[in-house]
Amino acid sequence: MKLSFQPVATREEIETTAQLAAEIWREHYISIITAEQIEYMLDKFQSVPAMTDQIEHQGYEYYLMRADGIDAGYMAVKAEDSKLFLSKFYILKAHRGRGIGSRAIDFLAELCKERKLHAIWLTVNRNNASSIAVYERKGFRIVRTQVADIGGGYVMDDFVMEKEIPAD
Repeated sequence: MKLSFQPVATREEIETTAQLAAEIWREHYISIITAEQIEYMLDKFQSVPAMTDQIEHQGYEYYLMRADGIDAGYMAVKAEDSKLFLSKFYILKAHRGRGIGSRAIDFLAELCKERKLHAIWLTVNRNNASSIAVYERKGFRIVRTQVADIGGGYVMDDFVMEKEIPAD
């Protein structure tokens, strides 16, 4: 499988990413959070205006993951201090289990080395057992818990996980 990580820059690429977000979130998170919270979070964090603002004003970089030329998922990262924050990391159900996640983590580790960052960190819902298990297999460890008020009467109840990236 040929896998590419294409930086998201154009309006069309942002729209594609937002469409992926809507499909993945509605499929994966319905067993973890309510449909109302999913829609709230899609609008607040994963919509075209939200992603555009994150890219243009907040320092986020988005990447489309394309497997053999087909959109398979996306991720968003932001350098913070000496670490890389993996803000978003989502793969369509039909493409899970094909090694895309592992290759994406390798891609991010290389970004860290190029930018002299020493770790990748992320937040994951404490009830998202399948994702937590994947992250642990990829070398992430839980470093703390975090509850964040995101407005609208909703909170994100997460583990913060981190993977150290050794310098070469």
